[in-house]
Amino acid sequence: MRIAVFGTGAVGGYFGGRLAQAGADVVFIARGETLRALREGGLRVDSLNGDFVVRPAQATDDPSEVGAVDAVLVGVKAWQVPEAAEAMRPLVGPETFVVPFQNGVEAPDQLAGVLGVDHVLGGLCRIVSQVVEPGHVRHAGLDPYVAFGELDNRTSERAERLGEAFAQAGVTAEVPADVRVAMWEKFLFIASFSGVGAVTRAPAGVLRELPETRQMLEQAMREVLAVAHARGVALPEESIARTMALIDRLPPGGTASMQRDVMAGRPSELESQNGAVVRLGQEAGVATPVHTFIYHSLKPMELQARSGKPCEG
Repeated sequence: MRIAVFGTGAVGGYFGGRLAQAGADVVFIARGETLRALREGGLRVDSLNGDFVVRPAQATDDPSEVGAVDAVLVGVKAWQVPEAAEAMRPLVGPETFVVPFQNGVEAPDQLAGVLGVDHVLGGLCRIVSQVVEPGHVRHAGLDPYVAFGELDNRTSERAERLGEAFAQAGVTAEVPADVRVAMWEKFLFIASFSGVGAVTRAPAGVLRELPETRQMLEQAMREVLAVAHARGVALPEESIARTMALIDRLPPGGTASMQRDVMAGRPSELESQNGAVVRLGQEAGVATPVHTFIYHSLKPMELQARSGKPCEG
């Protein structure tokens, strides 16, 4: 398979790097300092499962130089998906399929609105990773995992082929029975963990040990569960227990990318995570008081980060 990785950050860098390391034909779509680093030194990945370097790394900032590929893995931030969908048009031929690995549940519909629903799968990933510097990614927690599937949940040869490519790369890959349920279970985790972490500035070890923040996590998860049910997504009740068990296995110092972005004063995925819970809850008539508190508390910092201007008192 010829695979394009659109966005070579903590997610695209790790999973695209593993595929390239295993011999897959991977081209990285990147820009700026990341593109320069990939071209000059390759892609470096430090991992709990073994460090490696992809050198040389195929990399460009011009998708039209690449042309149509078999699959596009979307690794940009959730708020960048609409712009990325337009930019990746040259990569999408008649048989190309696109797999989003964003936090949140709205990326497949955003991609389908630009590229056509027949070209889009649902997808998600689980990994604790971060960019150390351009072209250098560190995997610091969780067993890397990807899941993807057709949005109507039919079996497909293209999803199976991608699963085989990941298996050859040593990455756990799954085609779930209902990909939207799988995406919402990830959403239940990431929106709650990111939001509570960002508003308290505390890592996983503190959030799960302090009774007050543990309760806050569970309440936030119950709100996501209620919104999912109101929107016709059959997210099981046991998702909360599974998610809390996942948080209990995280490194004590573990944080989510949204939390790190908020704390560093960078634009974050607030709108696609806690903001999405609030918005989708309002559309479905479901109250979301914990996520509303988180969203309203962080919104001033998000606006400041996006404006690039200091707060004025």
